[in-house]
Parts: sequence; C-alpha cells; structure tokens
Amino acid sequence: MIKIAVVEDDERYVSKLLQYLETYKKEEKEDFLIKVYRDGCDIVTNYKAQYHIILMDIQMKFVDGMTAAEEIRKKDSDVIIIFITNIPQYAIRGYEVGALDYILKPVSYFVLHKKLKRAIVRLQKTNQQYIIIPVKGGIKREYTSNIYYIESKGHNLIYHTKNGIYLSNGTLKNVEELLTQTHFSRGNNRYLINLEHVEAIENNCAIVKGEHLLLSRTRRNSFMQKLTNYWGKM
Repeated sequence: MIKIAVVEDDERYVSKLLQYLETYKKEEKEDFLIKVYRDGCDIVTNYKAQYHIILMDIQMKFVDGMTAAEEIRKKDSDVIIIFITNIPQYAIRGYEVGALDYILKPVSYFVLHKKLKRAIVRLQKTNQQYIIIPVKGGIKREYTSNIYYIESKGHNLIYHTKNGIYLSNGTLKNVEELLTQTHFSRGNNRYLINLEHVEAIENNCAIVKGEHLLLSRTRRNSFMQKLTNYWGKM
C-alpha cells in the first residue's frame, strides 16, 4: 500500500486531486492510503516519516510548502515530494529540498498520472523487498508489498497477491521466518496476513481485499497489537 499525503489549501484542488488519485488507482490497480492536510503546518506537526509520497502545494496561508518540505527533510530523507504550484520559479527551488518533480496548476490528469507513475517507479526501486515463490514448472519473484496474505491448505501454500494467486509448497512457519522484517502477522494457523492490506477488523476477522480472515483466539491479541502499532506509524 502506498501512503500519500495531499497538502493543499484550495478545496477545489483537493477534490480534483482526490478524484485523479482514485482514477489512477483503478487504472493502475494500485493501493493508496491518502490523507489530506490543509496547510504546511498541519503536516509538519508531529510528522513521523509515515508517507511514501507527498503532493505539496507551495503557496499556503500559514506555512508554505517550501518551508514545510525543509522541516520534513530534517526527519525524512526518503519521502518523495512533488510540488504543485502556479508559479514555475517556486517549483524550481524545490530541488533544493530534494523534490522529485513539480506540477503546474491547473492540474490535468494526464500530467498527474505521468508524475505519479515516475514517483511510484522510484519508490519500487528503493523498496526492493521480495521473496522467491516456488511454483509449478519454476519460480516466481514477488514483491512482499504485493502479497495480500498467504494461506496454508493441506501441504500447499496459496499466495494471494496483486498479480494473481500462486500455488506453492512449503510451510507457513518457514515463510513467516523469511518475512520477519516485513509487516506480516499470523491471524491463525492457516493465514499469514500482510498488515499493509488490512482494511478493518470485524467480528474477529481481518478484512483484506473484501475477504474475512478469521483471527484465532490464541493469536488475536498478538495480531491486534502488531496491527495497532503498524497503523500508529501510518
């Protein structure tokens, strides 16, 4: 899941950007978690390096985008910043704070799509965590962020991913050990769930891509603690 912050004080542009991001999600089959801030001071306050991409307006009432970016860079050298402005000279200054790009107002979907695509490619190159999945006739390399959950069924493992479902062999315990440095947690003896894709908890189930994955009584507390910690960082 890609976490995006939209920092914009003009409600018309907030609506337009959210509409464009929703369109991009559907066209490119990406998962976005989006939060809107109405001023630079709002995102800077208690910033915890929780975003992958920030779409930042430059001209705002209290703290302008350039000042906000400077403060963010003190805590986060990795987040991708794309400035949005109607004055090109301001945007060019953005490279001083390591901005990836800028978009001139009025924002068009074509331009946003192009810039966002570039940002996501950059993000994927810097986040190359993947595992090798043995499949019939060969192997499959899959980025861990693309895996929704892994299901143990009989002597097989079923990988439910963004790119499809893969049938493999092995044990859930061994895969869990491979993924100790990622955001995966056991829901029960059958499911290893990627916390990035948990949408909600309902009736002792984790909701992942619309599916209800039961949390066992023995693993529920541990799962909820890890999920709460993960959501807290977001």
